[in-house]
Parts: sequence; C-alpha cells; structure tokens
Amino acid sequence: MTTLQQRDGKGPRNTTGGPAARPAGRTVPAPPPAGLADVLARMRALDGALPADDGVAVFNRVYLAVTEAVAERVGGGTFEDPAATGELDVRFARRYFTAVDAETAGRRPPACWRPLFQLRRHPRIRPLQFALAGINAHIGHDLALAVVDTCRALDCEPAALEGDFDRVGTVLTGLEEGIRETLMPGPDLLDIADPLTHLIGSWSLEMARDGAWAAARMLWGVRGLPEVGEEFAARLDASVGLIGRCLLTPLGRAVPADA
Repeated sequence: MTTLQQRDGKGPRNTTGGPAARPAGRTVPAPPPAGLADVLARMRALDGALPADDGVAVFNRVYLAVTEAVAERVGGGTFEDPAATGELDVRFARRYFTAVDAETAGRRPPACWRPLFQLRRHPRIRPLQFALAGINAHIGHDLALAVVDTCRALDCEPAALEGDFDRVGTVLTGLEEGIRETLMPGPDLLDIADPLTHLIGSWSLEMARDGAWAAARMLWGVRGLPEVGEEFAARLDASVGLIGRCLLTPLGRAVPADA
C-alpha cells in the first residue's frame, strides 16, 4: 500500500486545524454512536464465526481495526462533523455486510466482492492478498456509493463531506504500515524476487480513494439520470472486480536455493 496523498498531487491536506485540533491534556473519549457500535458488533461476530485463515476473515480483521480507530475518533472530536462521518461509516459498512449476507444466502454478491468470496480458501493466496482484495472492493466500489447514500440521507452535497473524508484518510495512513507488516509472510522484508513484492506495488490505496471520490461526484452529478447512474455503477463494480481477481492471483511457494 502507499500512503494517502492530497488528491491534487500537491501533498497531504492539512487536517490538523479547526475542530480536529485538540488542546493538550487527557480527555475521555465518548463511546461511538449507536450505529457504529452496531457495525463493530457485527464485525466482531464475523471475526468470531469465521476460520482464522478464511480470506474474508482476514479482510474483516483489517476492517474491524480500521473501524475501531475511526469510531474512537468520532467520539473523540477528530472530525468536523462527527454525525456525518458516523453516518458515512455506517452506510459504508452496510455495503460490506450486504455482500456477506448475499454470499451466505447463496445469492450473487456485487462483482467487486466475488473474487474474494470465490477464492477465500485458496491455499496459495497469501493473507495480504486477501486483505488487499477486500480493501479494493470496499473502497474501489462501495465507498463511492456510500458517499452518495450519505449525501441523500443528510440532504447535502459531497463537498460537505470532503474535509472529514480526508481526515478518515489520515487515519488510514496511520494504520496502513502496521497492517502491511502484520500480514507480511514472515518477520523479514520480502525478497525483491518474491511475486508478492510486485503485487503489493501494483495497487494503491491513495489512487483507490481518489477514484472513489471522483466516482461519488460523478454519481451525484447524474443523480437525476438514473439509467446513466446505474450503468456507471455497474461498470465500476465490474472493473473493481477485475482488479480484485488480479490481486488474488495464486502465488507459488518459494523454492529454497539449495533445493
């Protein structure tokens, strides 16, 4: 993964000013809003129910860690509009749960999620690949639709969410390196010849979030043309699914040099 940069390519946004700046001293964070608490409870239930090496379980653990961090900050005053940020996070998570429920019920989940569900038990796919495929599906497709869902629910324009959208990105940046290191296949850095090294470099969290924001603006702009919006969303779903399938390319086991 790569660190999140400002969308215009001129460096990270300054999100430390305004309501995000906190005076020195200890504060007791408020509990997460009820909706986020329900999201966390569902993720924890999935974590307890799925086998640890299941590909969906790998992604779910990553998503749970991210959501816990965001929920703590929603209750702690990091965001300019905590209620809107919480609403976005809840609607975002619901799209993941909808995909999980569809798969459980034997229905077809969105195309962006199908590679992960289909290959979740493949023995030659590494945990980091499962995590990237899930993040790709959720950010590449679901995030754009969740932004539009939130704007409809709150009767606001996407621009009203942009500042806190970027602040969530800052939280992801802080967690990104730890997640990557946790899912690496061993305590040492990957050998430059390991295929996973190249696979990691082929996908960018920064570009996925940039694309999600652009897609959200596009969908919002054509909201009065439902057929256009539906076609755009369907093509977005399919293209993100194709990327996910590439991320889940099975990798051969490394052969010792003296073998």
